Amino acid sequence: MSGCRHLIVVLGDQLAPDHALIAQADAAQDRVWMAEVAEESTHVWSHKARTALFLSAMRHFYAGLNLPGDYLRLGEHDFASLGDALADGLARHAPERVLVLQPGDWRVQQLLQATCEAADVPLTVHEDPHFLCKLDNFRGWADGRKLFRMEDFYRWMRKRKRILMDDGGPVGGQWNFDADNRKSFGKHGPGELPRPSAFKPDETTRAVFEAVEQHFGDHPGSLDSFAWPVTPAQARAALDDFIKNRLPDFGRYQDAMWTGEHALYHSLLSAAMNLKLLHPQSVIDAAVAAYEAGDAPIEAVEGFVRQILGWREYVRGLYWLRMPDFAHDNALGAERDLPPLYWTGDTQMACLADAVGQTLDHAYAHHIQRLMVTGLFALLLGVEPRQIHAWYLAVYVDAVEWVELPNTLGMSQYADGGVLGSKPYVASGKYIQRMSNYCAGCKFDPADATTEDACPFTTLYWDFLARHSDKLGDNQRMRFQFKNLDRKSAGEKAAITRRANWLREALADDAL
Repeated sequence: MSGCRHLIVVLGDQLAPDHALIAQADAAQDRVWMAEVAEESTHVWSHKARTALFLSAMRHFYAGLNLPGDYLRLGEHDFASLGDALADGLARHAPERVLVLQPGDWRVQQLLQATCEAADVPLTVHEDPHFLCKLDNFRGWADGRKLFRMEDFYRWMRKRKRILMDDGGPVGGQWNFDADNRKSFGKHGPGELPRPSAFKPDETTRAVFEAVEQHFGDHPGSLDSFAWPVTPAQARAALDDFIKNRLPDFGRYQDAMWTGEHALYHSLLSAAMNLKLLHPQSVIDAAVAAYEAGDAPIEAVEGFVRQILGWREYVRGLYWLRMPDFAHDNALGAERDLPPLYWTGDTQMACLADAVGQTLDHAYAHHIQRLMVTGLFALLLGVEPRQIHAWYLAVYVDAVEWVELPNTLGMSQYADGGVLGSKPYVASGKYIQRMSNYCAGCKFDPADATTEDACPFTTLYWDFLARHSDKLGDNQRMRFQFKNLDRKSAGEKAAITRRANWLREALADDAL
């Protein structure tokens, strides 16, 4: 038993080059502790690329440290869980105290607390400085509010941080340019697109690939196209590339979709920020600098800043404000199983085949594909919220629970009953037709809800409204949708119900 002052636990999403606890550590008294454990890839059936990104970034981070420490690699220890591995570390090093930054997962925080309590070692959880709103400040903002609207929080943060502000008001004369950011590519498509940075796997990453295939060979997805940044330097290069080549057109096309194109004008920086390879302030500063230099329009920059300063900080605050109850929300009483197609991409629905297929290939889909294709279909179908939550947490490289759970259960599935959003994001297949080219190559007709050629999204959209009219019929933001439902004849409504019932059976049998 060696004994040390502080055992600094570094989790896989805390890989900042200026890690706050390490910056204050004393090499003579303190020790870093990190571990790769199978449970972190098996508590949800994690995509191979998601696991590989975390492990490669962790190994690169640890290799750059100048402190004594322990790094437990897969295959070099017998511990199945993070708790078991840490318990062994506590027994061997007998620290006076364990230090950790705020975890990104309520489950992990509970595990660390239980492990340290069992070993009778104090645990101190520190605020993570890689967020722009401290949790106490968020709780102060939320205190006394009946509605937690992101737009209110976003404006509050803009004022506090003095970002895109001019003499106390918003730059450009308005807070939100969303109305300018909903363009589709039209029938001619996006044309030649700027390709994002790609980072060739180095020796460390290739070794991780071997470990992932050895330990998680039956997990979904592929490593063939893995090109994610795994170091702060690579993440900064990816940021610079986005600011120069894609930010100017990001705003207008941020909601557009196109077959075979997973990147379009999106930043692809969420994973790097969530692993803390990039600080969100540096990302915002780069975007604002592009606007001030005349290199990107205000609607693109404001829309991008809103995703980071507004949405990202907002969902983190809500996560810690509402956990653990948040994870069990199911306001619409959805109980169906997630269809098998979500793990295979094998479906005749062109939009789902593309969105799920590229997810399996790249462990990435942009936010409209997540919200208005994979998420929308699960909502309309009535999938049990925790099942679609587990899927999102498993398949995307940027998925850490603090950001994924509120986005899925709150925004996508309306499982919180309106805490995060004032209405469910529901639409028929016509929305997908308007924002993409998916329907042009699909056997289903987005204008049809009742025949064999009916778009499943359209059928299930009308069925969703009918099934939930008692809960949602009085929602003022949905009044036009329910008026349109009321205009349908009894015969058409009955035909929609029959077709919806057939679809549910076909999807359960993996036959659509």
